[in-house]
Amino acid sequence: MVVSIRTKLAKHLEQTLARLHAAGSLTGELPAVALSPPKEAAHGDFASNIAMLVAKSAKKNPREIASLIQREVGDGGGLIAKSEVAGPGFINFFITHKAVMESFAEALAAGDAFVRSNHGGGKRILVEFVSANPTGPLHLGHGRGAVVGDVVASLLDAAGFAVAREYYINDLGNQTDVMARSIYLRYGELCGRPFSAPEDFYPGDYIIDIAKSVHAEVGEALLDKPESEWIDKLKAKGIALMMKRIKDDLLAFNVRFDSFVSERELSDRVGLPAFVKRMDGLGHIFMEEGKTWFRSTTFGDDKDRVLIREDGRPTYVTADLAYHEDKLKRGFAGLVNVLGADHGGYVARVRAGIAALGYDPKALEVILIQIVSISRGGEAVRMGKRLGTAVWLREVLDQVGPDAFRYFFIMRRSDAQMDFDLELATKKTLDNPVFYAQMGHARMCSIVRKADEQGVPRPVYTPGALDALTLPEEAALVKTMLRAPEVVIDAAVNREPHQVVHYIQDLIAQFHSYYSQYKGTERVISADPVKTRARLLLCEGLRVTLRALLGILGVSAPERMSLDDVTESS
Repeated sequence: MVVSIRTKLAKHLEQTLARLHAAGSLTGELPAVALSPPKEAAHGDFASNIAMLVAKSAKKNPREIASLIQREVGDGGGLIAKSEVAGPGFINFFITHKAVMESFAEALAAGDAFVRSNHGGGKRILVEFVSANPTGPLHLGHGRGAVVGDVVASLLDAAGFAVAREYYINDLGNQTDVMARSIYLRYGELCGRPFSAPEDFYPGDYIIDIAKSVHAEVGEALLDKPESEWIDKLKAKGIALMMKRIKDDLLAFNVRFDSFVSERELSDRVGLPAFVKRMDGLGHIFMEEGKTWFRSTTFGDDKDRVLIREDGRPTYVTADLAYHEDKLKRGFAGLVNVLGADHGGYVARVRAGIAALGYDPKALEVILIQIVSISRGGEAVRMGKRLGTAVWLREVLDQVGPDAFRYFFIMRRSDAQMDFDLELATKKTLDNPVFYAQMGHARMCSIVRKADEQGVPRPVYTPGALDALTLPEEAALVKTMLRAPEVVIDAAVNREPHQVVHYIQDLIAQFHSYYSQYKGTERVISADPVKTRARLLLCEGLRVTLRALLGILGVSAPERMSLDDVTESS
C-alpha cells in the first residue's frame, strides 16, 4: 500500500518531537501529531498545531515551541521544501516537488489500491445498520441508513479495518403479533368475512399481499380457529415474506450483509432470564413494583431500565443488552450502530449495559440518521401507501436508480436533515452531483480513447516521466489527488462519508478548470510527446482515483457518457 505524504510527514514530526523530548528541550507527555491542509494554498501543503499542544504541558510560549520544532525538523530527508511558523504557533509545511511526484508515481503503480491503507491495523469492527422491523417494507429513512451504514463499512475496510456488516431482525415482540393479526383479518376478508380494522393494525397493501399468499396455501382452513393455532404460523409467514422483500430492495442498490441475526433465535440461544440472573450476580439488578430493574444510572444513564415486566416477559432493553454482549463476545473491538434520529435515547442505556458487563462502553458508537423529505423541483411530494405516512424506499429507487440514490444520501452529514429532490436526482446535466462525478471519470476515459485513436502510445511511467508537469495547476491537481487515501481515512475514522463526496466534487472541478483553461494552448494530447505522456499519466492517475473512490461509495464509474446522457447546463 502507498504511504501518503501526510503519513510520512507525521512520522517525521513524531521522530523530531521524540528527539527534542529525549534532549530535554520538550517536557511532559507528547500529544499525537495532527496535520491538515491549510485553507489557503499560500500557507503550504500541511499545517500543524502541535506546538500549541506541547506548549500547554511545557508551559512555554507556543511560538517559541513552534520555532524550536521548525529548526529541528529540517528537510525531512527531501520531503520538506520549507516550513514556517504562523499565527499563534501553527507550523506550515511546504512539500518538495520531487516528493510530490515520487508519491504520484507510487500511486500510479498501486492502481485502485492507492486509496487504501492499513491505518486500522486489522481492528475488527461490526457495523449494524438498517435492522428494520420485518413488519413492513423499507421506507426512505431506512434507505438513508442503509447507504450510510454500507459506505461507512466500505470506508473502514479501505482504511485497513476488518469489517463485518450485520442486520438485526426484530422478530420478537408485540409488533410481530400485530402483523400476524393484521394478516389474519385480511385473510378473513379474502374468505368473505366482513372486514373492520381495529386501532392496532397494519393497513399497508403489503399485508393484503401476504394474506393472499396464506389463502393460496391453506384456503379457508384457518377460519374460526383459535388465535393460538394460527398466530405463530402467520408471524413466521409474514416475517419470511417481508425479509425477502427487504433483502431484494437492499440488493437493488447494492447493499449486502455478512450476517442476519434473529432476535428470537438470539434470545433462545442466550436465554434472557439467565442473562438477567447473571446481571444480578454482578450486582446491577433490583426489584420494584413487581418488575426487575437494571440500575443503569450507575453507568451514566438518565434513568434505570426495566428488564423483566410484572408478567415475566423480558423488555426490548434486555434483548438489546444481550445482543451487544453477544457482539463483543464474538471478538469485535468496535461496534458501530446506524439508527434513526428518534433512537438517541438508546445510546446511554446500551453503553450502560456494556459497562455493567465489564466491557468498555466506548466500544459502541451510534450514528444517528436524520429524516428525509421528498421534493420535485422544490415542491413537496407525498408518496407511499400506508396512510400517507411512509415513503417506500422502492418507489424512489425505481425512479432515480441506485447510483443517484446512494450518492445523494451521503452528500450531507448523517445528522443533518435532507431534502431528496427527485427532479435533480434524475436530471441528466452537470447540475446533478452524481452525473457530475461520473462525467468526470468518463471524460478521463475519453481522453485516453482519443489518444488511442490518434496512435499515441499508452503512457508507461519511467523515472522523470512526470517532470513535464510544470504548470502550477498540474502540481496542484497532483497534490489534491494524493490526498485521496487521507480523505478515506478521515471519512472512515469520523464516520463521515460526505467527506469523500465533497472531495470527489472538488477534484473534478479542479480538473475541469485546468482542462478548460489550457485546452487551446496546453492540450493533454499535443505535438510534444514528452508533455503528452506526462499529461496522459496525470489523467490516468485521476481516472483510477475517481474509479476507486466511486467504488467505495458503491457508485458505478462509466467509461462512456455521451452528451445525450449528460449535458452542460446553462
